Order: sequence, then structure tokens, then C-alpha cells
Amino acid sequence: MQKRNNIIPVLLLLAFCSGNLFAQDPEFTQFYANPLYLNPAMAGIVRCPRVNLNYRNQWPGISGTYVTYAASYDQHVDAVNGGLGLLVTNDKAGQGTLTTSTVSGIYSYLLNVTREFSLKFGVQASCFQKSIDWSKLTFGDMIDERKGFVYNTNEQQRLQNKTNVDFSAGILGYCKKYFFGFAAHHLTEPDEGLLGVSKLPMKITAHAGAVLPIGDKGTQTFISPNVLYQQQQNFQQLNLGMYVTKGTITAGLWCRNQDSFIAVIGFQNHFFKVGYSYDVTISKLTNTTAGSHELSFSIQFECRQVKKNYRPVICPSF
Repeated sequence: MQKRNNIIPVLLLLAFCSGNLFAQDPEFTQFYANPLYLNPAMAGIVRCPRVNLNYRNQWPGISGTYVTYAASYDQHVDAVNGGLGLLVTNDKAGQGTLTTSTVSGIYSYLLNVTREFSLKFGVQASCFQKSIDWSKLTFGDMIDERKGFVYNTNEQQRLQNKTNVDFSAGILGYCKKYFFGFAAHHLTEPDEGLLGVSKLPMKITAHAGAVLPIGDKGTQTFISPNVLYQQQQNFQQLNLGMYVTKGTITAGLWCRNQDSFIAVIGFQNHFFKVGYSYDVTISKLTNTTAGSHELSFSIQFECRQVKKNYRPVICPSF
């Protein structure tokens, strides 16, 4: 599900259509460096308080690029037998012409099914606002044949902002080495239209993987094969990847829909981690778009001693 089409046709639809319009979520390719965005059931998976910061710049070589920010906080709380999380995102398209801001509260419930296997169930409630800057739009009646855009438009400016609520849910199953998850975002398909009705289609995410030690125990080397599938409306995306972690260094390579690759490199210790990824599109647009760049930063705080009945999730870092 390579991120949304060019902003120009989207804005043309906003300006001239009055029927049903459909949008698509922004995405992050360091999936596990932004866990609350991936699956609400991942809130509190490391138990101690954690802050994640994410930045993505997609297609910087094209005018009107997509820039997305995310910030989250989560931790496990024994009193509610689960994780609590707060997620804030901001997505700017067309140099800020179209902006979407979202604030989400998340709760995940922990269930230890057996001594080896646990489940987490997550729910997410969100409030979002979509806004458009009409001053950055141009219309046909503003054009002079010789001088270009010199006239004021007669197009009627309608809504500048649209606010609505949204709900999502997810599940995560895991044992010592393996994990799988499923999430459904936009369960009620809320209306985010600025002109007419524009339903936000439900997004389905399924992901699974393993963290497997290799070599001698003293080398601290792990491999992590992973698969992630997403579907939203008619958009489908299949990601196949592998991480290799040796000590404090992690490197990964993903293939997306057989038309692009994602390379990831990261560093981590007990207190923080930082990662960088680059998306390479295998098409004629590769040199034009300049790919996609993503940065992640996470801070892990200390907390009280872990209770014996708490089993943390072992999953990739990026």
C-alpha cells in the first residue's frame, strides 16, 4: 500500500466532486518503531514507560511532498492489568495544503493463557481534524493566457476543517520467540470529507514474526523473519522482511509488493534507540521521487521491578 497518490488529483477531487470520496492512511515503514500506530494491542509491551518519536518524508524529490510525524507514550499498569498509551500524529500533504492531526488514547488488556503463551487485546479511541488551506489552491479561472495566475477565483470556499471521532481494535499473541497480531482501524469508517461525504475506509493489518537466536549464546545475535499485510479499500500491501541484530546494531531489509525495497539500520541500548530507513521504489519514478526517508527515536525509562506474572513481548525494534 504505497502511500496515497499525488496530491494534485486529490485536491482536484476535493474541488470539483460532490459524491463519495475515499482517503488512505499515511504509513510508516519502521513498523515496530511505531508500535501503537501499527496495532493498539502493542501498548505496554515493554512494561516500563516508553516514548517513541517518528518522522517520515515521502518523495522529497516531488513538489508537494508528504511529511508525517508521530509521537507516542505507553507503559504497562499493574492496576488495570494492561497497557495504557497516547498517540499523536500529524500528516501534511502538498506542502501543508492538506493537513490531518489525530490524538488517540489506547488501552490493552493482558491475558496469560498458559505459562508460555499470552494474548493482548487493544482498543483505541481517536479524535482527528482534517483541514485544507484554500490559499494554496489554484483554479482554472485564475489563469490569464499570457500572464499566468493573476486573477482571483470565483470558486466558493467551503469547509476549512472537519473534526470527527474514530475507533480501532487489535489483538496480539506471543510466546518466547514467536508473535502474531491483527488490527482493524477505522471500525466505524468516519466521515472526513470537506466537500460532500468522504468515508475513511477500514484498514486491516495482519503481522507475524519471530526473534531467533543464532550462534553461541555469548554473541547476542538474532535473526527475525517477518511478514506484514495491510488492506484498505482497494489498496493491498504485502511486506516480507528480515532483521539481523548483533549486540546494539540492527539491520533489516524488506520487500513491498515486489515493486520496492526498504533498508533499515538502527542502534539501541537499554535506554534509547535510533533508526533510519530508506524506501527504494523500483520503477521509472525512482530518480524523480528521491525515495522515502524515515527516522525513529525511542527512550526507555526505568521502572519498578517486573512482576513474575508479567511476560514482555519479544519483537523487532524497527
